[in-house]
Amino acid sequence: MSFASPLFLWYFVPAVLLAILVCPRGWRNAVITVSSLIFYAAGAGASTLLLLAALTVNFLAGPSLEPDEWDLRPERRKRLLIGVITLNVGILAIWKYAGFATETLAGFARLLGGDFPVVHIALPIAISFYTFHNISYAVDVYRGERRAARNLITFATYITMFPQLIAGPIVRYREIADQLPQRRTHRLDDIAAGFPRFALGLCKKVIVADSLAPVADAAFATPHDEMTFVIAWTGALAYTLQLYFDFSGYSDMAIGLGRMLGFRLPENFARPYSSVTITEFWRRWHMSLSRWFRDYVYIPLGGNRYGAFRTYRNLWIVFLLTGLWHGAAWTFVVWGAYHGALLVTERRFGLDTAPAAASARVSRRAATMILVIVGWVFFRAEELQTALVMLGHMLTPDLGGLTPAVADALTNQRLVILLAAAVTMVLPGHPVTGPLIESSRKRTASLIRTSVMTVGLAYAAVLIAAGTFTPFLYYQF
Repeated sequence: MSFASPLFLWYFVPAVLLAILVCPRGWRNAVITVSSLIFYAAGAGASTLLLLAALTVNFLAGPSLEPDEWDLRPERRKRLLIGVITLNVGILAIWKYAGFATETLAGFARLLGGDFPVVHIALPIAISFYTFHNISYAVDVYRGERRAARNLITFATYITMFPQLIAGPIVRYREIADQLPQRRTHRLDDIAAGFPRFALGLCKKVIVADSLAPVADAAFATPHDEMTFVIAWTGALAYTLQLYFDFSGYSDMAIGLGRMLGFRLPENFARPYSSVTITEFWRRWHMSLSRWFRDYVYIPLGGNRYGAFRTYRNLWIVFLLTGLWHGAAWTFVVWGAYHGALLVTERRFGLDTAPAAASARVSRRAATMILVIVGWVFFRAEELQTALVMLGHMLTPDLGGLTPAVADALTNQRLVILLAAAVTMVLPGHPVTGPLIESSRKRTASLIRTSVMTVGLAYAAVLIAAGTFTPFLYYQF
């Protein structure tokens, strides 16, 4: 069930909000949990059982992970934590990476004249996200940063909450634990505050991202012998903007829905294309994922505390894992390694901070944007050869134009949307639109809010009714 589908927008969400408003306060977590499981099962089917199994194991382990007043058995808790993390990572590895691993081994076997069986397992929706939520819970409880949940429904609310279940933001347990108890209030003011944020995300997804999707798809599907400089750059730019408006749109919708349910979910984007360095880009793009890897991988590995070599090693490990987290394919591995190399290079040569001079900032920002676009080619391409062919044409101007397929996809309407969306690349880093329209009462915020709630929302509703919406890109992760 997509956030941009009529079933979700016109039936599911109103029914859930009505149930939360009329039911006793003590029932609200149960309403959210049951509705979230219905939402998940509508798309995941039988793999809902895997979600429930992982949820149950982590809930049962929680109290034993807590340090007591004297912490007399730290080794026992540590062994349990290792076991819980191993279980969660094992579930993710089997269901997401078994096929990739066996395909790679089969490729090596063919080179040696042998054979190796390939495993095919359907990827459960949102497994990467709920696995990271389970690990966050176990580690935060083990560290004593929050108490373990004693109520299964309360814990299930955290893991299954439908606004963030499918594609984030990744909510660390300590960020939301204090909001989970039934004593929290839920007011009409929450709905009034959250709905404009939800509407903004819906407009970004349906009006912008879905309009750019056919252009990017046509460009990346161009046969290698027909690829040109113009097609390569058109496809790379279209996908760069499509991905941002699709994923940041989903995050806005999730944060708005969370607010309507009475929760404050963490921000996930802060105008990332305004970054002056790759380091800054990763502080602005998919921020909840960056914070997760920082807290549960980078810092435990030693962070930057043990010299330059170990710092560079830790950055590489984190971004190789970031690439693999996004997908079981060599294109994602290369994308992660590419960003790891950029971050190491910036840190090695002191380029990880923005220059003071305005002219230098402009050039550094342009260079950062080009490097990000190059990375997205690997991220989007179905295979490494396609990415390399596109990048080769992006680096070598030629006189070729658009193929009929790309020209048909790039209609006048989509060209206008592409150019308008590209304005985001030159906007300043602040203010960030989502938080601005959700909480600010300034004239600019009111104008944006009114425009989104009237013209934008009406146009998005027409497109949805016409059935032109597409699945969110991060549903595949």
